[in-house]
Amino acid sequence: MTEVKTKYETVIGLEVHAQLKTKSKIFCNSATEFGKEHNSQICPVCTGYPGVLPVLNKKVVEYAILTGLALNCEIAKHSKFDRKHYFYPDLPKNIQISQYDMPICKDGYIVVNDKKIRINRIHIEEDAGKLVHAGASGIAGSSYSLVDYNRTGVPLLEIVSEPDISSPEEARVYVEELRNIVRYLDVCDGNLEEGSLRCDANVSVRPQGQKEFGTKVEIKNLNSFKALQKALEYEIERQVDEIEQGGKIIQETRLWKDDQGITISMRTKEESHDYRYFPEPDLVPLEIDAEKVHQIRERLPELPGEKRFRYTEKLGLSGYDAGVIADSIEIARFFDRTAGITGNPKAAANWLTGDIAAYLKENKLSIDDTELTAESLTEMIELIDKGTISNNIAKKVIITLMEKGGSARQIVEEQGLSVISDKSEISAIVKKIIDENPKEVEKYKAGKKQVIGFFVGQVMKETKGKANPGLVNKLFAEELDKT
Repeated sequence: MTEVKTKYETVIGLEVHAQLKTKSKIFCNSATEFGKEHNSQICPVCTGYPGVLPVLNKKVVEYAILTGLALNCEIAKHSKFDRKHYFYPDLPKNIQISQYDMPICKDGYIVVNDKKIRINRIHIEEDAGKLVHAGASGIAGSSYSLVDYNRTGVPLLEIVSEPDISSPEEARVYVEELRNIVRYLDVCDGNLEEGSLRCDANVSVRPQGQKEFGTKVEIKNLNSFKALQKALEYEIERQVDEIEQGGKIIQETRLWKDDQGITISMRTKEESHDYRYFPEPDLVPLEIDAEKVHQIRERLPELPGEKRFRYTEKLGLSGYDAGVIADSIEIARFFDRTAGITGNPKAAANWLTGDIAAYLKENKLSIDDTELTAESLTEMIELIDKGTISNNIAKKVIITLMEKGGSARQIVEEQGLSVISDKSEISAIVKKIIDENPKEVEKYKAGKKQVIGFFVGQVMKETKGKANPGLVNKLFAEELDKT
């Protein structure tokens, strides 16, 4: 199959929906808070009662412009809203207010792994509701569905890429970077589990070297980075198999079944004319002047790509460490605070990408959920640099700092964790260990110098990790060479 797949190249375009962090909906005052009781955040406007009129939320437009600027887009001086017709139980008006031929942002790009991926457009639209499947019906799973309209009218940005993505992994990294950017901008929380960031993928395959695109298939129901990559991998293999067996790919929408690891057909793919777009008569066109765009541009923060560059070029971090730190807005903010007060930013990066990251992952926490501060981490690093504590001791201290907070120096003093650097005290332990392990001494004499690691480990065990490792190594070398 691998040889067959190399005969084809993959073409992927993505449509990412980012739910904006406004307190109220796009065309009414209903709240947007997640997790509230079903149908408790609705009103006549968002549920489409006759005679109501939409009023555009100004913050939605500002967030759209800010996102467009961050994604290197051209901001349209003139744009408008359109009605998109389709009929689903979760769309109470049977129309969706969106933007069609005159979106607010267009012709942008982001750089992913040194590759420029073009963005065709960003447009504003309202979200639909949500079906809640209930009851029990054997294999089918549910016997009826209810509708929750709380999400109806929540503002969305749809970010549409050009078909520049050529692999499932690249698609995943692209969406991860988009998520980073909207979180840095603070326009979307990027929470895939809550549906704040959702992705539809258009994928096709074609023989290597062919200019014409293959028939594209849209995949919906992609609610995690892993699901996006796995769904694309499966669909590419499915399409190649179909073509190799003499079949034809039909343009359709498919659903990703995460529990089965497959895509299944949902419906034939609609074209734009199927939605019968026409200008929204109840909303005036948007007119955005250059001064407004300039004011919003001034609010742009340092973005993930800029942080990675600064971390590597100015602070000397490795590309890996810079990437891990910049990929989390919370970690990046914490690191920037720490780098501003510590004389050893590389050490701070090592702790943030090592022991701290592992603790956060294991406990499913953000660094903001811990008691650790930039000042306490800096103090701990200074204790290591001065030789007051070893890295092994620091691994215990950092846990205490995250769980209880406080001063690293005070924790070391109260728990008696300072490094033992008294030469006579360590020398006595070294001689004792040598006397108790004659077989290992013989191995050392026979040229197996790596056995010194065993001896050092025994001293660390004896001193509960508090012996100065440099001094221990030096004393062992001296004593073993005498025997």
